[in-house]
Amino acid sequence: MSEVAAISEREWEVWRTFYGMRRQLDRAIEQQLQEDAGISRPEFEILLALWEAPQKRLRSREIAELIGWEKSRISHQVSRMEARGLVERTECDSDLRGIWVGLTPDGRRAVLGASRKHALKVRELFFDALDAEQLDAVLEISKRVLGSIDAPACDIVAQQAQHAQDGNSEGNSEAERRDSNEAAQRA
Repeated sequence: MSEVAAISEREWEVWRTFYGMRRQLDRAIEQQLQEDAGISRPEFEILLALWEAPQKRLRSREIAELIGWEKSRISHQVSRMEARGLVERTECDSDLRGIWVGLTPDGRRAVLGASRKHALKVRELFFDALDAEQLDAVLEISKRVLGSIDAPACDIVAQQAQHAQDGNSEGNSEAERRDSNEAAQRA
């Protein structure tokens, strides 16, 4: 009980308000993705991770690291997405036990179709509510909290974002790199 008492009423107010804001934001984004693209937020997260990958494919463990899920949750979600035709599994030539998860044409259409309206909703609900100074504060606070939680996962996300920003996607056309950069900015 002493650990609970070590958190002040003000701190609890900050935590509850932050937690409520995050949940409401998640719900609004989920609703937008369902209405506009017919996909869930978890599906969008996986599709976006695959879209940003150099060859539009990743191993399940890489997806889990990027989006912060357990590997078993990834496996179940990928199975549902495969049944819907959004992703496909293929054997990994270099590791006979490994499986690649890759985008299908329907998966590409879904992530690109969702990205524009997703970006507009994020702008409406988040960026438009904050001024430049507040955005800087949110960025610094987010980096600090993420760093205290799981630095390696944060490094992977930063590397993916930098990769998308650099346009270093092997085998991608200039148009695909531009679309990938735009999709990354919308996430």
